[in-house]
Parts: sequence; C-alpha cells; structure tokens
Amino acid sequence: MNSSAASRRALRYTVPVIFLRRYSYKDIKQATDGFSRVITTSSHGASYKARFEGGSVAVVKEIHLIGQEDDHIFYREVQLLGRLHHRHVVALKGFSVGRKRFLVFENVENGTLKEHLNDPLRTPLDWRIRLKIAVGVAAALEYLHFFCDPPVYHVSISSNTIMLDENFDAKLTDVGLLGSGSDQVTAWRTSSSNETTGQVYGNILYQLGLLILELITGQSSEKTGEDLIEWIEESCFPASLDNMIDPDLGNDYDSRELKGLLAVARFCLKSVDKPNSFTPQIYRYLQRKVSIRKTFI
Repeated sequence: MNSSAASRRALRYTVPVIFLRRYSYKDIKQATDGFSRVITTSSHGASYKARFEGGSVAVVKEIHLIGQEDDHIFYREVQLLGRLHHRHVVALKGFSVGRKRFLVFENVENGTLKEHLNDPLRTPLDWRIRLKIAVGVAAALEYLHFFCDPPVYHVSISSNTIMLDENFDAKLTDVGLLGSGSDQVTAWRTSSSNETTGQVYGNILYQLGLLILELITGQSSEKTGEDLIEWIEESCFPASLDNMIDPDLGNDYDSRELKGLLAVARFCLKSVDKPNSFTPQIYRYLQRKVSIRKTFI
C-alpha cells in the first residue's frame, strides 16, 4: 500500500472520532498512577481508576486485540461507542492508541451491582431500587438493539458488568465489539459461530433473565445460575418463593410486582431456545408487568 493510500485509510478511521478526546500513553500512565489503580482484570485487559489533570475521574480500559495488528479495528470500536448516548449505558469520553490501546469511560461512583448485592457492609438494595435496575437494563437493551444504527448486539449483562450511579441508576459497561462476551451463557448454553440475530438476542435475554433472578434472590448467578434456572422452571416454584427471596428484602416488596418480574425472567430464560421469540417489546412488557412509572427511566 502506498503512502497516500495509507493516509486515506488512517483518515477514514480517525476523522469520525474527533469529538472524543485523544489521550497520550503518558496521560494514561500518569492518571492511573503507573497503572497501579487496578479495578478489574480479564483476558481482554485490565481496567483502571484514573484521575486526570484538572481533577476529572474516569475508568480506563485496556484493549487487547489478539491477532489484530491494524488500528482500524480499534477505531471502529471507538466510532461505535462514541455514538452511544443513553442514561443506562456508560459513556465513552476518550481513547488512546499507539504503544497500547485504551478506552476512557465516565466514572460511575457507586460501584457494581454485584458489590451491592453481596457486600455485607453495604446497605441492602430495597425493592424499588431493584425494580429500577431491571427496567433500566431493559431500557438500555431496547436502545442498543432498536435505536442504534447499526444495532449493537455485543453486550454482556451480569451484576459484574452493571454499575450504579449516585441515584442507583443502572449503567451497562460491557458494550461493543471488543472485550465483550456472554461468558455465563457460553458456559451453560453452547451456540453456533453463525448465530442468527434472533439467537444472539435470545442469548442476551437469557442473561437478562438471570440478572432478574439475581435481583430477586440475592444469589450470585455466577455460582448458582443453574440452580436458579432449575428452580424457576419447576412447576411448583411458587410454593418455594418465600424461601428464595433475598432475606435482605424481608417482607418489603410488592407480591404482584414480584410475580410480574418472575414472569419476565421465565420468558427471558426460555427465549434462548426460541430465537423466533425476538421481541422489541421486552422493555415495555417489563414496565407493564411491574407497573414502573416512566419517571424511573
């Protein structure tokens, strides 16, 4: 490829992201205190807490592109994430490419949903907040699937990948083409590499169903996911409902809303085996079942 062609190619992938801040490797290293402020680590790269000059706080996610040396793959991800604007999807603020590749996201101060469900030192989430989280995640999925062009189907939903802001609004953090995956679904449900759109959507709904069960029971779907699924698929599961509800809730919940939420969870879990159940109304259905006011979203 000659130099003019290479320049045109670089221009093609850099111009659409000029509205995002581009950080240098030095900026990232300094903001993360030499990459010592580790939040999480995975095979896709580590995430760091960052404080940039001027005091702005962010989350920096390192991106590993296995077998992909061209930066245009990374730029495509930046273009995709830079166009996403929804209150329940974490916002991309900037990026860094060169020595290493990083994405810089808004900081969500209240931590992960998993921390709030499992940390005994945190105040338990009440019923209204749990409903708000479920509806917020569903609203984000509706936006990603039906209001984005192109639709975004690469999303991982779990208590680990959902952050809560200062108002306990849910924000999806694992969205896009790089570093996203449905690890829990893969562990329990094998799927073809040539999945149809309906099958991909079915897998995402499956994750949403597991998340709803986790909100209701307080049990980690990473450890007891199969048990939770077996429980809700039993015909007599309503009889054991009182024993399955998160003890932190006590009796402070609406039984009608609980039944509606369980109905949604069962629908979502069955969708993975029925790709034709693809439905753009899942968010509206969830709203209707639990009677959540629009002011929650």
